[in-house]
Amino acid sequence: MGGLNMGSKYDEVFNLSVGDPKGFWSEAARNVAWIKEWDEVLDSSNPPFYRWFPGGVLNTCYNAVDLHVENGRANQTALIYDSPVTDTIRTYSYRELRDEIALFAGALADQGVIKGGRVIIYMPMIPEAAYAMLACARIGAVHSVIFGGFSPNAIADRINDSNAKVVITADEGRRAGRSIPLKANVDKALSGDACPSITHVLVHKLTGGEVDWNAKHDVWWHDAVDGVSAQCEPEVMNAEDPLFILYTSGSTGTPKGVVHTTGGYLLYSAMTFKYAFDYKEDDVYWCTADVGWITGHSYMVYGPMVNAASQVFFE
Repeated sequence: MGGLNMGSKYDEVFNLSVGDPKGFWSEAARNVAWIKEWDEVLDSSNPPFYRWFPGGVLNTCYNAVDLHVENGRANQTALIYDSPVTDTIRTYSYRELRDEIALFAGALADQGVIKGGRVIIYMPMIPEAAYAMLACARIGAVHSVIFGGFSPNAIADRINDSNAKVVITADEGRRAGRSIPLKANVDKALSGDACPSITHVLVHKLTGGEVDWNAKHDVWWHDAVDGVSAQCEPEVMNAEDPLFILYTSGSTGTPKGVVHTTGGYLLYSAMTFKYAFDYKEDDVYWCTADVGWITGHSYMVYGPMVNAASQVFFE
């Protein structure tokens, strides 16, 4: 991502942002790859329901991975998966990311996930969590990530509120020397037809631990991608189409689902990553948050990847 010179011209940029905010965001937005540019920067005709970049068309996953492959960064390191719990370090290039994401996006489509459909992601801190998020973005599905420490009741609440059709999880997670029963927690959430909207549960085999299996809706991740074409093209998305729903913790009542739309969120996460963290080419970056929180969404997945960053994914 290029952009406004926020270092040597800070006062100039700040004055533009407050004096001509539409001009400021228009200039900033041209550092994102659009299929079609917007009709106007901000539609404020119906406050507080503001619309950013209406008429604009783009795809978030394309901006995060495909664009870098096309621009000569195919072999650049995108993720460094560091798992001290298994004594594993592995690197993934942007080409590898694109291929894995496109493959899983095709698998989701084969499972009936459509543009606008809601998908729950309940995963540990592994690269497949990012694959799942970006695969949803690729085909226009709306993901809702649930922190891997949440209970079956919390999972059920979020499934039912979002009317999700698919859950993506793993057999188990690993934390502090013990196993986290992710698949078992999903099973409990779905028990007794508590979540009637669910049609498929895609399970990534991480630990190989024993899990109960429901042939009615359970599918192994590796079986879902078997034989699927990796030529899954990014879906054309309007700037105001939803990208994801993220729920509040529910500590003060029923969790509230916050909808983040495509164009405005993509630009803001990319721009704040670039300038707040002063990211420069050849830096290696690490965000210590869990991917289940908004910090993980913005500063582990979307912000860094739109900026072609090389980053650590720490399990």
